[in-house]
Amino acid sequence: MVDSTHILPPLTLVLGGQRSGKSAFAENLLQGGAVYMATGHATDDEMMERITAHQERRGEGWVTVEEQLDLAHALDRARKLYADKPVVIDSLGMWVSNMLHKGRAPVVEIEAIARAMHAHPAPVIVVSEEVGLGVIPMNALARSFVDALGIVNQITAAEADRVVLVVAGLPQTLKNNA
Repeated sequence: MVDSTHILPPLTLVLGGQRSGKSAFAENLLQGGAVYMATGHATDDEMMERITAHQERRGEGWVTVEEQLDLAHALDRARKLYADKPVVIDSLGMWVSNMLHKGRAPVVEIEAIARAMHAHPAPVIVVSEEVGLGVIPMNALARSFVDALGIVNQITAAEADRVVLVVAGLPQTLKNNA
């Protein structure tokens, strides 16, 4: 269940760069576990190591749901099966990458995901990469990823009750309507 030291709003967005501590921060908001919606998949040994490290850090009490594309449907299933459990979606960046790889439009589909997040009776925490602080990528595919993720993050932040940016393991609250 939700850690009694934290009153979680219905929807929290946790942003940060790679290895910023955003996932650990999101997980630490919960005690006793949650539904962990993993959007990543092991495409190589290095990614498998990352996934294993995340799983070991979470420990007992977490239900893992692997979903690379249809997050709205996965959230609807979680609402029916685990209505009392909070949900952590990790990460929107990987989801956007998966969507672009399949030729789908993440900016269009984020609206359905937002509705599904709001329908979940327990808190939902969304983890996403903040990629808009770096240099402009040199190729069209990388630019389309940065653009799509930036728009998806903006839409999610507008829907969120709380937005936290994690930099070097330090959380900074950007929005708190809770």
